[in-house]
Amino acid sequence: MTTRRDFLGTSLAALGAAALPLRPLFAASAPAPKKILILGGTGFVGPHQVRYALQRGHQVTIFNRGRSAPGMFGKDVEELAGDRATNLDALKGRKWDAVIDESASLSSAPEWVTLSATLLRDATEQYLFISTRSVYYDLSSVPMNSNAPVLTLENSPIEAGKPLPYGHAKAYAEKEAHKAMPGRVTVVRPGLIVGPEDDTDRFTYWPVRIARGGDVLVPGDGSDHVQIIDVRDLVQFCVTLVENRKYGVFNGVGPQMGMPFREFVSRIQQGVGSNPTYTWVDADFLRANGANPYGRELPVFQVMKGRTAGFARFDLTPELKAGLTVRPMEDTARDTLAWWKTLPADRQAAIKTGFTPEREAALLKAWKERGR
Repeated sequence: MTTRRDFLGTSLAALGAAALPLRPLFAASAPAPKKILILGGTGFVGPHQVRYALQRGHQVTIFNRGRSAPGMFGKDVEELAGDRATNLDALKGRKWDAVIDESASLSSAPEWVTLSATLLRDATEQYLFISTRSVYYDLSSVPMNSNAPVLTLENSPIEAGKPLPYGHAKAYAEKEAHKAMPGRVTVVRPGLIVGPEDDTDRFTYWPVRIARGGDVLVPGDGSDHVQIIDVRDLVQFCVTLVENRKYGVFNGVGPQMGMPFREFVSRIQQGVGSNPTYTWVDADFLRANGANPYGRELPVFQVMKGRTAGFARFDLTPELKAGLTVRPMEDTARDTLAWWKTLPADRQAAIKTGFTPEREAALLKAWKERGR
């Protein structure tokens, strides 16, 4: 396998402009340059975030442990080394216009945010924290919005001594940011983040599978909705919120009120240029056979009823007014597949999510033979 630095270079060269978020660069006026500190910067979201901020003319500093890909951005980016939990010394005595915190993703997120936001409260005008849609306690309402209640230890207790689950950790991290910098915090709650360079394969399975053609097993009846976000749209939104010094809580998903799963696969098909057939398989049948919605074998798909009725039915009116843009699903699918094809053959042969061909064939056979 290639190193992260080598991979980024070769994949971007192969993709060219397709992998880069170019649309807002044609705005009528350029933003006033800002000094932006990015906590993280070398994972999946980070490189997109850094590249886009640079393209917009901003001065970027990244802070991380310096282990993943030191020197990834060359001389264009200042790199500070440290540890979110134990060593923030490199941040002391410095000032930035805005901080984008994208690395507090573990159960320790609240403690990390407490340390960084407290240290930086006199060093920046704005603290943008990338949270998650998983903070919501109840996703049964339609439409959903950012005022919905979030997870707490009171409404969703955790066994004593256990680490905070992902959603709880992000919810409490948000609280710590607001506590440290009241009135100067921006929270963005993305859903599933997808697109070129995503190594989880959670969305990638669908363009890869649909491009392969044949009889594709698709869950439900096509009416359940999808709301995800292309990583390039997410970073554009974050930088826009910084450029406009916009505070508050925003969701990071799209499109408005979601897209039916039937449209989701149709748009992917248009993007990748294939001609498969589809067999729609009841979600209860799949669950009874061990394939759970939003699980490893059924990525992206969630049933829109009961406690998850609003999972992909967010009203994004405030987000769209604040500058969120959502590119066509066809573009995301095409660009993701193009990136995928740049990966080594052994990586392509080991996709991490979705049905294996054998498992898919077995489920299709069982579905078509039911009741005989």
